[in-house]
Amino acid sequence: MPAQQKTPAEPFTTMTVSAPAKINLYLRALRRRADGYHELSSWMQKIALCDYLTITPRATPRIRLEVRNQNLAADATNLVWRAAAAFFAACDARAANRGGVNGLDILLEKHIPTAAGLGGGSSDAATTLASLNQICGAPLDADTLANIGLSLGADVPFFLFAAPAAYAGGIGEILRAAPTLDGYHIVLVNPGFAVSTKEVFSRLSLTSPRKKTTKSGPGAGGSQPLTELENDLEAVTIAMRPEIARIKNRLIALGAARALMSGSGATVFALFSHRDFPDAPTTMAEDLRREFGSLVFVTHALTGA
Repeated sequence: MPAQQKTPAEPFTTMTVSAPAKINLYLRALRRRADGYHELSSWMQKIALCDYLTITPRATPRIRLEVRNQNLAADATNLVWRAAAAFFAACDARAANRGGVNGLDILLEKHIPTAAGLGGGSSDAATTLASLNQICGAPLDADTLANIGLSLGADVPFFLFAAPAAYAGGIGEILRAAPTLDGYHIVLVNPGFAVSTKEVFSRLSLTSPRKKTTKSGPGAGGSQPLTELENDLEAVTIAMRPEIARIKNRLIALGAARALMSGSGATVFALFSHRDFPDAPTTMAEDLRREFGSLVFVTHALTGA
């Protein structure tokens, strides 16, 4: 018989964990599948802009969620709540010993803009799954967690993936470690409006014909030159929201080595090299906030697991 896992002593320990945002350095939509999803080829990079989750395990079978800083639902429609419920359901289905943990209280402090192409909700869900698994003594293996994550959203498996950067295929669930972005300050500008990912993909035919993608995918044989970074969804979203093009052009004019929309938008990220901008461009960010609103962030790529 397998050894029983130790039951944590009461009271349970509260833990606070970070949930990083991501940017898509490269995003190509390859084809629409019969189930309605699009197969993608993407280079994804985790960045230091984070949400924070404070998780308190409980013996009582209930999930209680509080959200701060953004007006988001704190009920069963929230990805964090759904991730916790899915974790407990998977443990129950396997009769897994979870050390007396039957519920939890979660405080979610939002800093990543919502529906912004930065993966905030997916990262929160992945962090909930990984943290609960750790708290409960690892009753679920990595593949099970990834499958739960994929049922919640296509980006969730990436945030469960140990590497800070990955090449993603399929609908986002086929992952392999990728070179991390190094040597750049990252400036994010979000115009303050949400973009519907579903609507962007439904309009994907508006984009111009795409170049063929090599079988090996982006970055084969080493890191990808910045000149090759692109996003098939950018033209679609700009057609819906021309303000995104104005932000992008402004960042290029300020000296960015590259500026690109992340995901389905509406956030635009710009890369400023450490060589040309040895100090973080905080003064530039203040000017951008006056021009485009408060959702401007200066951050960097995460380089460790």
